[in-house]
Amino acid sequence: MTTDASAPDPAGRWAGVRAAVVGTGLIGGSVLLRLRAAGLDVAGWDPDPATRRHARRQGAEAPETLDEAVAGRRVVLLCGPLPTLADTLLRVARAAPPDCVLTDVGSTKAELAAFAARHGLVDRFVPGHPMAGADSAGLTSATAALLDSAAWVLCPSDGPATAAFRWLAALVVDVFRARVVPMSPQEHDEAAALASHVPHLLAGALAGAARHAALRDAVLALAAGSFRDGTRVAGTPAARTASMLLGNRDRVLDGLAGVTAFLDRLAGALRAGDAASLTALYAEAEATRSALLARPFDTSVREFPAGGDHAAEVAWLRRLGAGGGHLSACRVVAGTVSYTAHAPAGTAPA
Repeated sequence: MTTDASAPDPAGRWAGVRAAVVGTGLIGGSVLLRLRAAGLDVAGWDPDPATRRHARRQGAEAPETLDEAVAGRRVVLLCGPLPTLADTLLRVARAAPPDCVLTDVGSTKAELAAFAARHGLVDRFVPGHPMAGADSAGLTSATAALLDSAAWVLCPSDGPATAAFRWLAALVVDVFRARVVPMSPQEHDEAAALASHVPHLLAGALAGAARHAALRDAVLALAAGSFRDGTRVAGTPAARTASMLLGNRDRVLDGLAGVTAFLDRLAGALRAGDAASLTALYAEAEATRSALLARPFDTSVREFPAGGDHAAEVAWLRRLGAGGGHLSACRVVAGTVSYTAHAPAGTAPA
């Protein structure tokens, strides 16, 4: 567990704010370290006693019970395994103050968001997912820089929930220097299936095929950047990957079908010895890769009344995120909420 990132939030806006992180593995531990670097009063709790002891040895506050960790906190981030989040959300909601903002970092959003709605937690709970990770696990692998400049999905809702979204969006931007991507839970799960979940299937398939190859050891000896990059996430703990894939199963299978269809087109061109078709298909793929590495954005400032039911505000936020945009600032001043938005050139939502 390292704290090699420089402390963010130079203005000290968040100094002293009381926060808690529930689940201090790779992601939770990294969140804990960054919050502490920003001067927040942060406690970490993990169900594993050994992990709590390790956190204390590193100078972090790590109470013995979850209730102690979240009591009196202004914000609680749920960072445990995906299958545990629903039960943990209920436990935290009971133990934390009623004005405490709750969020999570789970890799799927629709199911947990619906669960929160059924239990009357929409006004406090903002579903979230920072798009970052590593092929290692546990608190010992955590670093304050892991989430630096990440795309961090937050799911806004109408009514009182919008106030929680605004507060949390400002925290994420200021403390983590993140790009807040506002989306509906359903749109997040659809986009994440192809952006994050299907790549785990492909990495597993490539690494698994190499394991069963007749010349396995020779394959590994020759493996260079393309194989290493293509199989990196196959190093993620298997149980965590399985939970993620099953949690978004239908959308992952839909995304995989699209990948399979394109792969079949590549294979068909290869079988036919059709160099022109093969080149054209790879030109399509190259264009997408180039857009990932360098894409121009238009920047604008959008304002909304801080009061009301916020339906127009939430609709605009979701259009921004679904269109590939993000937020770099959120401020509420004198009855007005102001967002600094960045949308792919020529696509800013009305």
